Amino acid sequence: MDAFHNGGFFLLQPSGSGHRAGMDAMLLAATVPQSARGMLADLGAGAGAAGLAAAARLPDLGVVLIERAAFMADCARRSLALNGNAHLAPRARVIEADVALHGDQRRAAGLDDYSYDYVIMNPPFNSGRDRKTPDPLKSEAHAMESDDLFERWLRTASAILKPGGQVSLIARPESLSDILIALGKRFGGAEITPVCPRPGDDAIRILVTAIKGSRARLGLRDRILIHEGPGNAFSAEMNDLANGSMAWPRRMKTRSSK
Repeated sequence: MDAFHNGGFFLLQPSGSGHRAGMDAMLLAATVPQSARGMLADLGAGAGAAGLAAAARLPDLGVVLIERAAFMADCARRSLALNGNAHLAPRARVIEADVALHGDQRRAAGLDDYSYDYVIMNPPFNSGRDRKTPDPLKSEAHAMESDDLFERWLRTASAILKPGGQVSLIARPESLSDILIALGKRFGGAEITPVCPRPGDDAIRILVTAIKGSRARLGLRDRILIHEGPGNAFSAEMNDLANGSMAWPRRMKTRSSK
């Protein structure tokens, strides 16, 4: 059992196989604004780290954890049943479904149109050409199964979001062109935040948020530094983001959910 947000919530994660949540999930959760209420969908939720991190910080937010892998979906369900998550369980549930489903198949799986105020996603953004781990669960969580992954995931995000709803994702910088193409005419006002290990380093991640139906222009945000001084300690900003004591809200005005 792993503690997050300084004991604010807990996860049961696979110890010998599968993806284990960390910094990426906490940064993704931080993109949900402090004023958020309504419903959030966590696509490709794994054991539920990002969705539960958002719920732990935001008491008026309901969360649906959507995960294709049966083993990881079971981890999410068992995490919700932990005594330490009793304050979150009434506001969270798990749907075992493939994010890439569309049309009637997606709706039959429980992903209804126009049902969510926020969607967050941490897709398997490593190229399928990269060296894969022999662990099939970890490989599924890390490596793209197709070249149009962002198109399919953002198509689902657009379908299930209410008009004016916010989508957030974290990915590698080399995925940016594919992400912007997939956002297409569905989303606007994209804001991009580079995430850099240290001053002077190139970004290793990008955070992207956008608004369904917006016609606002793209914005490039200041970077987030993971480390500042010597050693491996988080920077003060990264520490606050990772522990749920700080959000990374959009600069452009976002519709308040009702």
